[in-house]
Amino acid sequence: MTDIHPTAIVDAKAQLAAGVKIGPLCVVGPHVVLGEGVVLHSHVVIEGRTTIGARTQIYPFASIGHAPQDLKFKGEPSTLEIGEDNLIRESVTMNPGTEGGGMVTRVGNRCAFLAGSHVGHDSIVGNNVVFSNNVMLAGHCHVDDFVIFGGGAALQQFGRVGKHAFIGGMSGVESDVIPFGLVIGNRAHLVGLNLVGLRRRGFSREQINALREAYDMIFKGEGALRDRVAATGEKFAEQADVMEIVNFIQHESGRAVVMPGDA
Repeated sequence: MTDIHPTAIVDAKAQLAAGVKIGPLCVVGPHVVLGEGVVLHSHVVIEGRTTIGARTQIYPFASIGHAPQDLKFKGEPSTLEIGEDNLIRESVTMNPGTEGGGMVTRVGNRCAFLAGSHVGHDSIVGNNVVFSNNVMLAGHCHVDDFVIFGGGAALQQFGRVGKHAFIGGMSGVESDVIPFGLVIGNRAHLVGLNLVGLRRRGFSREQINALREAYDMIFKGEGALRDRVAATGEKFAEQADVMEIVNFIQHESGRAVVMPGDA
């Protein structure tokens, strides 16, 4: 059974699963799909071809699914897909995709988007990601699982951030961030591995030591970066965590990776 406040405006064509709660002064458009137990607390607007997974909670003044902030957008039927068990706090904005970017913006499960954060069009966000207050994710970005953004951080369009990375508060990130990396500054530079995050998530001492050795080989060794990465891949071919970094750097994304400040 759904619970809809009498002041909410919910289009008759919207699809609402069991247990949906829609608070005062919310607006839900005709192409919206709300999964089981979704809660819109109040003053929330959900528009466009937007799907929201079960048990996601959305707080006041969030604007979800409105037309992307892309001047090339011509009204194409693009979508926004949000997974399950997400926390979307006050004044968060998320936009659907565009024809030039694959037609879909996708957010995974168990993410937290704190007040004022933004997910741009055609971006892909993994699972267990945290956007602190006022984080800005431009269009066409790819953020992998367990990434944390400090408050006010910004990722440039088409940027990639690998698994378990940490982006320091107020950092402006112009290049790709390796898995497990820790970057800070404006413009952001690599200062090591996200060791605190790795320990909190149960990575063993052996795993962390392998990652530290690989980091030193890649970013502190002699010779060309490409050669150092290849050598690291050969040495740690059986280490899945290290290969996350190697494969990430070797992927032809068309842009550089964030490097240490003295590189």
